[in-house]
Amino acid sequence: MTHETDRLILRPWEEADAEELYRYASHPDVGPIAGWPVHTSVENSRQIIRDVLSAPETYAVVLKETGRPVGCVGLMIGTASNIGIPDTEGEIGYWIGVPYWGQGLIPEAVRAIIRYAFLDLGLKKLWCGYFDGNEKSKRVQEKCGFRYHHTAQDVPCQIEGLLRTEHVNCITREEWDKARAQDGNNHRSR
Repeated sequence: MTHETDRLILRPWEEADAEELYRYASHPDVGPIAGWPVHTSVENSRQIIRDVLSAPETYAVVLKETGRPVGCVGLMIGTASNIGIPDTEGEIGYWIGVPYWGQGLIPEAVRAIIRYAFLDLGLKKLWCGYFDGNEKSKRVQEKCGFRYHHTAQDVPCQIEGLLRTEHVNCITREEWDKARAQDGNNHRSR
């Protein structure tokens, strides 16, 4: 399944994406702040595409203008998430390569996944977390309507032996519907 926005195509990862994935995932400012280790080689990235990024509802964030992936967005439903949620809820995760920071691409991708999760999959609530100090991720969640729920201490991440503080936010279908209705009214009144 693919999703399209104004500037992006969200599509499943392919092994042929390994070089592009490595280009961005090998940067030390990308993975560690999100809780995963930097990629060490193109082959390492290819293996991660096979083992991790092949999961259901995990998408390469592809720029329409280049046709190349520059980041990732995914939806983990129910037990696929590690925060202990029912099958009627999902958790969204994302990252983007450093050259594309600050362009609003990830909020655009996340909004598409929110719409899909609520309208097509019928989920009731969506969750999103970020580790302490990841202000860019926090801003994405605020822009997309997520509200603070709780903070968890000593959360293990994919970097062995490292425990982090995670701030967890959520948005319900009702909150999302209400925000969309307000946006619609704001656009009509201009």
